[in-house]
Amino acid sequence: MKFALLVSAGPYTHQAPDTAYQFAVAALAKGHEIQRVFFYHDGVNNATRLTEPPQDDRHVVNRWSALAADHKVDLVVCVAAALRRGIKDEVLAPGFRISGLGQLVDSGIKADRLLTFGD
Repeated sequence: MKFALLVSAGPYTHQAPDTAYQFAVAALAKGHEIQRVFFYHDGVNNATRLTEPPQDDRHVVNRWSALAADHKVDLVVCVAAALRRGIKDEVLAPGFRISGLGQLVDSGIKADRLLTFGD
């Protein structure tokens, strides 16, 4: 099955990004495809390389970057939501790219299921 994910909550303010990540890992382990992960609203904060959590905490941004590198998952950040929060190309973590809402629509068309995580 081909899944697309929509993440609309920040990395340390809500459980949604962790749940989305764990879902993606489990789905890939079962042989499913993650067509795209689209980060929207406060979810765009999952994409900034400026995040520096304490050493004893999980690094949500690095997890997403590793997932993209290991499994060729397309991580797309909504341009409008990113710019509202001061996130531009130069602060994106590896594996993330900025694009428009058309990528979300495209995911909804191409994936078998579009799952939302967050508000």
